[in-house]
Amino acid sequence: MRLQDKVAIVTGGGSGFGEGICKRFAQEGCKVVVNDINPSGGERVAKEIAATGGRAQFVRGDVSKDADWAHLVKTTLDGFGALNIVVNNAGTTHRNQPVLNVTEEQFDRVYAVNVKSLFWSAKHCVPVMRQRGGGVFVNIASTAGVRPRPGLVWYNGSKGAAIICSRAMAVELAPDKIRVCVVNPVIGETGLLTEFMGLPDTPENRAKFIASIPLGRMSRPVDVANACVYFASDEAEFITGACLEVDGGRCV
Repeated sequence: MRLQDKVAIVTGGGSGFGEGICKRFAQEGCKVVVNDINPSGGERVAKEIAATGGRAQFVRGDVSKDADWAHLVKTTLDGFGALNIVVNNAGTTHRNQPVLNVTEEQFDRVYAVNVKSLFWSAKHCVPVMRQRGGGVFVNIASTAGVRPRPGLVWYNGSKGAAIICSRAMAVELAPDKIRVCVVNPVIGETGLLTEFMGLPDTPENRAKFIASIPLGRMSRPVDVANACVYFASDEAEFITGACLEVDGGRCV
């Protein structure tokens, strides 16, 4: 198993990409802390992992909050005795709409969840990883930070910031044997799909977005999860600061 005996925090683990990541990590022998702001989703994922013989624990928390990160890390160490991997997957967006229509409240929430969460994860997890001789961050950004779509200006910007912050962290933390990598999914089959499209989720509307993806479909949680497994595993021990587009060719 590629993640045997490792311990991972996965934020936004109660649905979508995060759920896929949690379940794939557990299949690879990882002990998983499922973080989500939604207890019903997070608890369900943790129970489903346990039902298949894996080890998982749900911890509720808002990734934009200092105190919630402190609680998340403490609970992880108390429950599993280690922290090797952090997957910053939790994210949000404003609805696809003209740039001037986005409210200040929407803007602030997008940057709090998509960018400030990285600040808090570093504050609380880097000292633990340093003490234990290393670790891995896998940050889920987006193709929106590489090849932005119109209508998502401030979301695009938040993901661009996440990519640059991750790469800068990778260089700064390399002497501590802490790796930082990025996965950039294309639009996918998640709960935020209608927000990204700015349209009802119909086959016709999906087709408009799929037309821009050379491999002819949206991303799926397992696509993103498989990329995360590689980055988090010892197979990638000499890889840091890397960005992997899981996008069916969208960014080519």
